[in-house]
Amino acid sequence: MAARQRNLANRISIWARRSEVVDQLQELPWCDESSTDLETCCKDAELIILCAPVKRIIELSQRIAPLLNSTPIITDVGSVKADICRDCEDAFGHQAHFIGSHPMAGSEKTGLENAQDDLFEGKSCFVTPTDDSDTQATNTVSAFWEALGSNIYTESPERHDAIVAQISHVPHILAAALASYLSREETDAQNLCGNGLKDTTRIASGSPELWQEIISQNGTEILKSLDQFQKEIDAFKETIVNEDTAKTIEFLARGKEFRDSIQ
Repeated sequence: MAARQRNLANRISIWARRSEVVDQLQELPWCDESSTDLETCCKDAELIILCAPVKRIIELSQRIAPLLNSTPIITDVGSVKADICRDCEDAFGHQAHFIGSHPMAGSEKTGLENAQDDLFEGKSCFVTPTDDSDTQATNTVSAFWEALGSNIYTESPERHDAIVAQISHVPHILAAALASYLSREETDAQNLCGNGLKDTTRIASGSPELWQEIISQNGTEILKSLDQFQKEIDAFKETIVNEDTAKTIEFLARGKEFRDSIQ
């Protein structure tokens, strides 16, 4: 939708697993072609974007590689990059130029009905080339996301995974843990709460299956971040035990300052 609105593609061809989604896509003005057949959608492509859960992205790369009749640039939207970049580069070899991407956009809502043409406007997008990546292909992928309105951050796949463990994966786990805790501890919490709890736990509504894959793929970095977060919780608990008003205010003020700095 965004690519069509910004005139970034001559032809947009979309693959979907389910025929009912293909039927829906064929009725939409921004989609030129849709099919459940990968070869049909990838034929003569200049840019292919893999939009699927992490493990499915790797599987799709292995299925697509033998079907390519051009040497396209291929990217993805997966939220874990080290495994994807390694395995996709191996799958495509010299048949395509794979450059990993991760737009920090979207919400807990899924499905075609929740698509937005301004989804990437003003959002951060990681581009994660490896030492073996083609420079021109990297620049093309960066330019594509930038044209959709994103702010580009180029990092190695490994550095990306460390960053998103802290700013994306751990926050989701904390929201889910809080919601899980309240479901057992205060079974009527959803009827008693105000906007604070709704805001804090919104992202816990994300797909459990999708997030299980993300956690599995980035477990090492997530555990490191959780260990550091536990130290922060322990330090705050100590201020409560000691009735240390000054340190409690310092802790809360530091959190407020960070939150207020988020655009």
